[in-house]
Amino acid sequence: MKRGTRRTGGGRAGREERLLRAAGAVVGSAVGDALGAPFEFGPEGALSARFPEPGAGGEMCEGGGWDPGEATDDTQMAVLVGESLLERGGLDLPDVFARFQRWAAAEPKDIGLQTEDVLTSGRTWDTAAEAHFRMTGRAAGNGSLMRASTSAVHFARAGRAATMDAARRVAALTHGDPAAWEGTAVYHELVRVALDGGDPLAVLPDAVDRLAAGQRPRYAAVLAPDWHPDLATEFNGAVWPCLGSAVWALRTTTTFEGALRAAVDLGGDTDTVAAVTGGLAGARYGLDAIPARWTEPLHVPLPGFGRVLRAEDLVGLAHRLAG
Repeated sequence: MKRGTRRTGGGRAGREERLLRAAGAVVGSAVGDALGAPFEFGPEGALSARFPEPGAGGEMCEGGGWDPGEATDDTQMAVLVGESLLERGGLDLPDVFARFQRWAAAEPKDIGLQTEDVLTSGRTWDTAAEAHFRMTGRAAGNGSLMRASTSAVHFARAGRAATMDAARRVAALTHGDPAAWEGTAVYHELVRVALDGGDPLAVLPDAVDRLAAGQRPRYAAVLAPDWHPDLATEFNGAVWPCLGSAVWALRTTTTFEGALRAAVDLGGDTDTVAAVTGGLAGARYGLDAIPARWTEPLHVPLPGFGRVLRAEDLVGLAHRLAG
């Protein structure tokens, strides 16, 4: 895998191009996750302060308990979703939830507090997240958005309405707040357009119009062309500033590497913001745009499943999901 030229097709992508974009989305999200993990909850500009020269190497480093290239819960859960879709022949929500539970029971290095509460509550797949939200009133974290690369690739061919609906249903397994569902739905739609060779930024207004009415104002604000992460009123661990930050990183750069560096340099929830950015940038620019020095050390442990996936495994997964 080597860095290539920018891919900016304006029409419907051919099969080979589509597969490159699909692999770019899945691998790109994992790369962003692993790149951002050592800088999580750190200050703004930490990546550039440590690695000031783009392209010089070394950015896929250790830190925060993570080995160089090690993906976190963001990618681990995305893989579980993707494998369920393939093995069950479509969206089997109880199966996805059961895989999440098995993973959570194996004590992964990192798991969101809300996600852990839902998965270990003892409630059923169709009641756990709703009950958590009803009791706490807090469920708008980015934990459903972070894992959406595989489902976005799988449902892209089904069209806008179907992919946005699937996003909401998978998100609702762990997040009871509609804000999380709608942010994940926008992400699905942006990946769909990019896989088809279109410009995901151009469809943002239409995607926002497709959201539940109560969620449109906050997403319209963070996805507007003049929005900057400095304008966020919430931490980027919340779903809408996380998505807004990822879109900002894509909009203000011209390469996969540039988008990922911009995302990590925002600080805060760097692994997830970079994972979301990586999925969008990978879908837009394709697999060849991802630097080999980032894919070579990439690895995805799967607690509870006894496996470790590498970049080539993610490429194969993405190809199967894309169909």
